[in-house]
Amino acid sequence: MWRFAGDDVPAARARVEAALAAGVTLFDTADIYGPDNGEPFGAAEALLGRVFAESPGLRDTMVLATKGGIVMGVPYDSSATYLASAIDASLARLGVDRIELWQIHRPDMLTHPQEAARALEDAHRAGKIAAIGVSNHSAAQAAALAKFLPVPLASHQPEFSALALGPLTDGVLDQAMAEEMAVLAWSPLGGGRLARPIDDHVHAVAALLDLKADAYGVSRAAAAYSWIMAHPARPIPIVGTQNPERIGEIPQALVPRWTRAEWYAVLQTSMGEKLP
Repeated sequence: MWRFAGDDVPAARARVEAALAAGVTLFDTADIYGPDNGEPFGAAEALLGRVFAESPGLRDTMVLATKGGIVMGVPYDSSATYLASAIDASLARLGVDRIELWQIHRPDMLTHPQEAARALEDAHRAGKIAAIGVSNHSAAQAAALAKFLPVPLASHQPEFSALALGPLTDGVLDQAMAEEMAVLAWSPLGGGRLARPIDDHVHAVAALLDLKADAYGVSRAAAAYSWIMAHPARPIPIVGTQNPERIGEIPQALVPRWTRAEWYAVLQTSMGEKLP
């Protein structure tokens, strides 16, 4: 919901309903979503809150996730005081009394993980958040936070796509499998580059995705999502389209099947080199 913006509540509701109709149940937002769209801090959460206010039944049909810890001009604050205030502010903007998954958006190097964990434990105990996750954290940073939490970390949210391969080798996906954490892959189309290739490298990756898409009668985007989902950590692509028609195509991602040779061909083309 990074680009979930505007003042048209019926149009916003239509996007939510299109996703639900397509079988999407996880809605991932953040308090920082707004300024990138020329809107105030918290605008995306506030718009979703207005949708809930007009159609209260929608709230109970989804797993609601949000994030906090990015502060304009700071840039990061995971102190206990700030995290507690950020969680309360998100609840107020969304107009809900509980968030299923609350994630620290980016790691704050000036906060001891025990301090951040204390605020998250308090919110969890109070019933404000049902589960705790991390976004843009290394495996070591996640492990340090997990050491001080009374409940397991539920999720990682890394950038992961056929163009952003870091989680495959930096330990994040390995940790997710070892600790049974969900993986929410943001920017699964490489920041839109896979949809609109602008150089030979991306064209080469897109060409392999097109072969798979053509073989199964789906879009290139669906092939890109399915490539991510083929990993045994079972990553969940965070689809960012705001077009109801394209939202309706999301289930196409469940169709393609990858052989090992095909999957590794995409990987090696993206790497620009052969694996040893």
